[in-house]
Amino acid sequence: MREQTIDRLAVAAASVTVLLWASAFVSIRSAGEEYSPGALALGRLLCGTIVLGAIWLARREGLPPRAAWPGIATAGLLWFGAYMVALNWGERLVDAGTAALVVNIGPILIALLGGWLLNEGFAPRLMAGMAVSFAGAVVVGLSMSGEGTSSVLGVVLCVVAAVTYACGVVSQKPALRHASALQFTTFACAIGTVACLPFAGRLIGEAGDASAGATLNMVYLGVFPTALAFTTWGYALARTSAGKMGATTYAVPALVVAMSWLFLGEIPGLVTLAGGILCLAGVAVSRSRGDAPATPVTPDPAAPLMDAHTRD
Repeated sequence: MREQTIDRLAVAAASVTVLLWASAFVSIRSAGEEYSPGALALGRLLCGTIVLGAIWLARREGLPPRAAWPGIATAGLLWFGAYMVALNWGERLVDAGTAALVVNIGPILIALLGGWLLNEGFAPRLMAGMAVSFAGAVVVGLSMSGEGTSSVLGVVLCVVAAVTYACGVVSQKPALRHASALQFTTFACAIGTVACLPFAGRLIGEAGDASAGATLNMVYLGVFPTALAFTTWGYALARTSAGKMGATTYAVPALVVAMSWLFLGEIPGLVTLAGGILCLAGVAVSRSRGDAPATPVTPDPAAPLMDAHTRD
C-alpha cells in the first residue's frame, strides 16, 4: 500500500514537471524577443535560486552530503547553465514546437550515456531507436533549411540542449541517492547562476528596456519551470524507474505545440512535425521492452546507481 502511495505521488510530481516544462518553451519564445539568451538564462536562474534558497533555509535541510556534489556540480554547469543558454538561443531561431520536438530526443541520449558511462550495455532496440530519432532530427533540420541557415542553427542548438539535458539527468540519478530533490535543485541552480554571471551586464541593460510582460515571463520561468518543476522532477526520479520517467516526457512536445498555437499563433510545418514525430517514435522504440538489455562487457559497481531507488 505504501509503495502504491509513493508511486501515485511520483506520477503527480512528474505530471507537474511535464506541464510546467511544456509552458517553459512558450515563455522562452515570448521573453526571448526582448532578452538575449544569456541574460534570460541568468535572470531565470537567479529567480529560481532565490525561491529555492528561501525554501531550503525554511526547511533547514542543510548542505548536501559530499558524495552528491559531483552530480550537483555537473548538472549545475550543463543542465542549469549550458542547457538554458542553448535552448534560449535555439528558440530565437525556431518556433517553440520545433524546439520541443528536437529537445525531446533527450531520453534516448540518457539511455546511451547510461550504457556508455555506467557500462549498462546497449540493447538492440536502443540502437534502433537512436537510428529512428536521428532520422527524425535530420528531417527537422532539412525542413528548416529552406528558411535559412539561422533556422538550421536553431535546430543544432536544440540538439545541444538535448545533449546537456541528458548529461544533467545522468549525473542527477546517483546524486539523488545522497541528497534530497530540494538540496540537489537548490545548489545545482545556484551553480548554474554563477556560471551565467558573465551575462550580468546584458541582463541589467536589457531589463531596463524590456516590457513588463517579458520580465514577468522571465520571473515565471525561474519560479515555476525551474524552482518548482526541477524539484518535482527530482522527487519523481528518486522514486520511479528511469523508463517511467522517460515516458512522462513524451507528452511535452504535444503540449508545447498546443500552447504555442494558442498563445503565440505558432505551429510547426507538416514536414517539421513529421520529423518531430519520428524523433519521439525513436524514443518509444528505445524504451520498449521487446529485447533484453545487452550484457555489459565488464560489471561496473557503479551501475546500480542508475536505478532510481525509493527513499523513505
